Amino acid sequence: MSMTLSYVGKNLKAFWELTRLDHGLMLGIAILVGAVISSKDFFHQPAKLFFAFLTALFLQMSTFSLNDYLDLEIDKRNRRVDRPLVRGDLKPKDALIISMVLFPLGIAFSIFVNPICFIIALVSGLLGVAYDFKMKKIKYVGNLYIAYTTAIPFIFGSLSVSSLHYAVIVLAMIAFIASLGREMMKDIMDIDGDRAEGVKSIPMYLGERKTCLIISLLYMLAVLLSLLPFLFFKDTMFYLNHLYLCLILLTDGIFIYLSIRHIMKMEHPFERYRMISLAGMLMGLFAFLLGGILKL
Repeated sequence: MSMTLSYVGKNLKAFWELTRLDHGLMLGIAILVGAVISSKDFFHQPAKLFFAFLTALFLQMSTFSLNDYLDLEIDKRNRRVDRPLVRGDLKPKDALIISMVLFPLGIAFSIFVNPICFIIALVSGLLGVAYDFKMKKIKYVGNLYIAYTTAIPFIFGSLSVSSLHYAVIVLAMIAFIASLGREMMKDIMDIDGDRAEGVKSIPMYLGERKTCLIISLLYMLAVLLSLLPFLFFKDTMFYLNHLYLCLILLTDGIFIYLSIRHIMKMEHPFERYRMISLAGMLMGLFAFLLGGILKL
């Protein structure tokens, strides 16, 4: 019995890691934020929100599974023991089957939302496949795709229950810009490996110093945009909402800190910076969610 439970637990852990289910949960929150902002009656449409979440979840699970399947040999060379295929916890064919099953299911679920969401899901899904096969080898194009996947859930959630609200567009822009900065940071970390693989990235064209300055500018732009809802969006819960302000200022503090660190001429622990920026994005996500529901 204990061996059976251990086997099941090991395989569940491998499935979680392969499909990056933690990313799926973040997508769900972003979809909910988009819905909350766009419709005061969003809770009257639970079925649409549920199918919107399943669409995003299954498509991202499919994309990550295909990614690990295609990158298996590279991951082995890089000793990526955090990947279940490298450890042998799952077989490559398992990842391919998971991807092939979840992709059409994700598209099918979007049909139950509305036609616009179906089109977004189809385009996003095909972009994910294109990224896995080709786009990630052209880093600056791949960066734009990753930033897109961070921004589109807000818009998807908004359109799942209502028309697109201008506040959602701004939040999507913030997510896009901050994510683009994070991806450029990762490019700096990967520059030696990318050069060996013949992959072109922005730091290889501009150098580390100029790339750091661009990252700083992107983060500061995201900070400035994050203040707009509090100051100007009078028909939203964010307007003069001190709960939102407190939470978003904490988030902004993180990105201002990172901007300053990137500008300063010193040794940069980019792995730590990426973890800090991820924490900042999570905090911002909850600032958008709580600020869109509660007002103080």
